[in-house]
Amino acid sequence: MGDWEIRPASPADVEAVAELRAVVLRDDLERLGRYDPRRVRQRLRDGFDAAHTWVIEVGGAFAGCVALRPAADAHWLEHFYLAPDAQGAGIGSGVLRELLGRCDRDGVRVRLNVLRGSAAQRLYERHGFTVETADPVDVFMVRTPST
Repeated sequence: MGDWEIRPASPADVEAVAELRAVVLRDDLERLGRYDPRRVRQRLRDGFDAAHTWVIEVGGAFAGCVALRPAADAHWLEHFYLAPDAQGAGIGSGVLRELLGRCDRDGVRVRLNVLRGSAAQRLYERHGFTVETADPVDVFMVRTPST
């Protein structure tokens, strides 16, 4: 599954991304006692900004998304979801390397939050993120630019 690319998102992508979010986060949210099928989709709709979002395509088909939202002291990596059949093939690492490379060139710190206990935390740690704080639901991580 090395045949992936990212393209700028458009407002028309929001429903596909909302559905993917509901699928990808369901197990972790259920484990944390926080899964609500309506709310998981609506939170994505409320926070979706096509201007800072990319759609991940594998073989030309929708397979995920990722956002990199500028903020005062860092960029926030958000809405990073890959379809279950695209996971474990190095696509997430490839996408992350590409986006983090851009941030490194610009000297920009990157922040994110991940659900406590999520396997995604290991992916982020492999790419230089460290835990900054945590609460009962979320783990907040940060990565300083590589030099």
